[in-house]
Amino acid sequence: LQAQVVGMIANRSNAGALLRAERLGIPAVVINPKDFSDRSFWDQAMLKQLKDWAVDWVILAGYLALIGPEVLRAFPSRVVNTHPSLLPKFGGEGMYGMRVHRAVIQAGEKLSGVTIHLIDEVYDRGRIVHQEPIAVLEDDTAELLAQRVKILENQVYPRVLNDLVTGRITTG
Repeated sequence: LQAQVVGMIANRSNAGALLRAERLGIPAVVINPKDFSDRSFWDQAMLKQLKDWAVDWVILAGYLALIGPEVLRAFPSRVVNTHPSLLPKFGGEGMYGMRVHRAVIQAGEKLSGVTIHLIDEVYDRGRIVHQEPIAVLEDDTAELLAQRVKILENQVYPRVLNDLVTGRITTG
């Protein structure tokens, strides 16, 4: 079974992924929660777009807004995210990008890695589907660790997503 990307939603108009989607001929839209008077209207707009595209799974990559309850209800155990640490460590609101890697280094951790998890209504709390550790090296800076974690994420995320879509990994 091959998954097909049917569209891309960004929450910021300056998201680099918009250019990548355009290059690949993938339909892309910006649905920014700040453009709506109420988050429930944003959630409804997201859900409408996902349904218009006949989406089966919602895959997050670099999406920093909390997914709304209507989308979560419409796609139970089918909204997936990747996080650049071994959750539950170094997760939660505001823990993204270099902030995560700096916190890992400052804490003196010996391991970091990638977590693939299902989304729920709280940042980085959803059920963990897969974790892939990577050693934190003695001379690591946050930038070096981030580079290595990104390479690992790019290897692991597609494989885990394929296993989810094909049912090799079950979500419920």
